[in-house]
Amino acid sequence: MLAKQYSHRLPSSYDMGIIRERAARRGPLWDATEGLGFKVFAARERGRFGATANVYASVYLWLDTDQTADFFMGDRFQNVINDFGRPDVEVWLPLDARKGPARQALALYRDEQPIGEHEDRARLRADYAADNRHIAERDDTVAVVAALDVANWRLIRLTLSAAAPVETAGRTVYEVLHVAGPGIASLK
Repeated sequence: MLAKQYSHRLPSSYDMGIIRERAARRGPLWDATEGLGFKVFAARERGRFGATANVYASVYLWLDTDQTADFFMGDRFQNVINDFGRPDVEVWLPLDARKGPARQALALYRDEQPIGEHEDRARLRADYAADNRHIAERDDTVAVVAALDVANWRLIRLTLSAAAPVETAGRTVYEVLHVAGPGIASLK
């Protein structure tokens, strides 16, 4: 498995309706993508849910790394480059990925926790897995992933929620525009 995200910061005057239309048009093209757990088309709109800028983001959980490589080296990623330029891509190692009972996501929450140099990483991983189990049991959870950002020594938690987005201190909130989730059912 591999998790990743890339984001495009957009001008404050950008018509976010263009992004919503893009997600509505392109999202279903991913609904049967082989090797994909999920792809989230997400947005942050300046002034909503703590956003200070307009952002269009794509968040992935790949189940098959060969399919990930095919994506990066193929036409689908070239379309991203053609439309927005080559983005910086954050890549993470999933430590725990679970499905919840909900089916339709409205919000994506991203939480980050730095890993201290002397922190008990095994305990931290076990704690994140236990927390993921509890989050996955909630009625509004579509999926939850805990991942390790090795480059920056931090843990990332991505929670797809069926509840409407709510600004919460300490976390990044995205409005979900579309979820292609061909592999969500195969998660724990």
